[in-house]
Amino acid sequence: MKRSHATRLLIIAHDMAMTALAVVLALFLRFDPWAFSQRLDALAPVLPIFLLMALGVYFHFRLYQGKWRFASMPDVIMIAKAVGLICLVVTVAEFLAIRFGYLSEFVLGRRLILIYWLVQACLLAAPRLAYRYWKDRYWMPASGQDATHVLLLGRGTEVEPIIRALQADTRARLTPVGILSPRGADAGQSIRGVPVDGTLDDLENVVRANTMGGTPIRRIIATPSALQTDPEVLATRVKRLGLALARFEGIGALGAATGSIEIEDLLSRPPVDIDPYLLERAIHGRVVLVTGGGGSIGLEVCRSCLKLGAKKLIILENSEPAIYLAREALLADGHPASAISAYLCDIRDRARLDALMAETRPELVFHAAALKQVPFLEQDWDEGLRTNTLGSLAVADASIAAGVKIVVMISTDKAVEPVSVLGASKRAAEIAIEALDADQAQKGGYTRLISVRFGNVLGSSGSVIPRFKAQIERGGPVTVTDKGMVRYFMTVTEAADLVVVAAAHAMQDKGDGRASVYVLRMGQPVRIYELAERMIRLSGYEPHKDIMIEVTGIRPGERLNEVLFSGQESLKESGIEGVMAARTQAAKLAEARAWVAKIADAVASRDRAMAETVLVEKIPDFRPNGVELAAPALPVRKARAKRAATDSTPAQSERPALQSAEKAAARPNPRGRPG
Repeated sequence: MKRSHATRLLIIAHDMAMTALAVVLALFLRFDPWAFSQRLDALAPVLPIFLLMALGVYFHFRLYQGKWRFASMPDVIMIAKAVGLICLVVTVAEFLAIRFGYLSEFVLGRRLILIYWLVQACLLAAPRLAYRYWKDRYWMPASGQDATHVLLLGRGTEVEPIIRALQADTRARLTPVGILSPRGADAGQSIRGVPVDGTLDDLENVVRANTMGGTPIRRIIATPSALQTDPEVLATRVKRLGLALARFEGIGALGAATGSIEIEDLLSRPPVDIDPYLLERAIHGRVVLVTGGGGSIGLEVCRSCLKLGAKKLIILENSEPAIYLAREALLADGHPASAISAYLCDIRDRARLDALMAETRPELVFHAAALKQVPFLEQDWDEGLRTNTLGSLAVADASIAAGVKIVVMISTDKAVEPVSVLGASKRAAEIAIEALDADQAQKGGYTRLISVRFGNVLGSSGSVIPRFKAQIERGGPVTVTDKGMVRYFMTVTEAADLVVVAAAHAMQDKGDGRASVYVLRMGQPVRIYELAERMIRLSGYEPHKDIMIEVTGIRPGERLNEVLFSGQESLKESGIEGVMAARTQAAKLAEARAWVAKIADAVASRDRAMAETVLVEKIPDFRPNGVELAAPALPVRKARAKRAATDSTPAQSERPALQSAEKAAARPNPRGRPG
């Protein structure tokens, strides 16, 4: 017999014995010795039936699925409910027996039932709680010289589950010896026997006192509340103490999970949490296709779709190593192989796209395949247009032909007032997608086509964060192109959620005024120079002293500020917290196809001047290589562009579009557009 089965039988035997004992004790407490003897004789024949009924109730309330080692108040409440149901069944049985003449009076009665309920609940709950107390108090995973002493940073509600997990994990050999709370009112209290020694300001004193007291602290674990303000300063203080700072990530199957301070902690805002019901409603039970599923963003979208219950995930990728690694990563996450199909496919091959979509029949298409490195696309401009513009249109056309319900193209904030081939190629794709969507609406078509604009995604391939981390690990210098450069940032989880929630909103967004572009509300942009300083401090070094920062100059296709909406787009209420939407006056489909064909001709003949001429014509605020246009569409944009080109400070240069868009949304605008 397995040990788990033997343990369960032992617990069942215990509960049956306690149930019988509770009946006897209730009778003893309720009646005098003579009446007690009579009642006991009367109940003896029916006691086995009573015990079987009680056992069925215990199984119904799942009392044998919980472990005594982790018994807590929810278990006590469940026991109280189970015993209450037993009392109700007995009371109803006695009432029916009297009603049909089997009994002349109540054998137990209300008082005895109440006494039994109290006694029975105590006899079932007390041993469970006592066992847990004994394990917590006398079965510690480590003690004395063998223990690794841990200092916890955070509020009581966050610290308590960490202490519980550490005390329960016999392999961790970690013993919490103190707590520092962001709240001064917590000082002097204790949580599960661990004292709150002060606030975060007392870090050095507490570490020194523990060392002098014979319990030297070897590890520091911080909760999110301790990292809300100046995580890099905290990391520097910990580094100076000769200790490592770990971040609490949650309670897993192996106990308390910790890790290094993540790049998400560098955001100057809390991450945007989108209602998981909206996400699940868009994905659950559907067949989803992701182009570029081997990239950092595409892979995260794949993960999100599988977690949200996609019926089938189809990955398209033109890189064999990338598609192999992506599939292996998804299988390692525990997703079944039957739910994942992966195909090598270049999105620029329309025939291949048509064949795959006809075979797989996706309902949703998330188009993440793109070329996105600004310097490379300034050099290989034709490849950028071939993939980002012509390839995106091929995905959209193939999706419409296959009857896809929603197509979401991942774009970039660089597509607004573009100064690079990356931005122009993505803006051209947005315009073509908008024209297709408008045409579908006019014809009553089945497919909706939208775009989502990303800021810089933290940790994605080619982003500034991994480059800074690598430079810091090498000892510097950290290279920044300009001190005044600012960017919007979002986490990779936020990026995946935005893609999915945009699809969910587009399913319900009908009519002529429906949104065509979605953007995450990313707060204020981050100055890259300050980001580099924060990352250096977060690594435990002092910027400009331990690690130098080198300004290299702006590269072709870069600009100081990114914007999220253009002046030709009007905001539309999405109804989703943290997500903004906009609509534009879409071009006619025939017109869009005509100038996209001209771009295709320019790419085929490698005529960059011709391609830029077409792009400038259709994207009036496009400035190739940052050069001011002779006749911009809006004079105010010309003035703003000149200021941005001559002034490096964000306060005086181009105002971020998000800020102006939000203000425009809050005030009446007779022209019907922001700004």
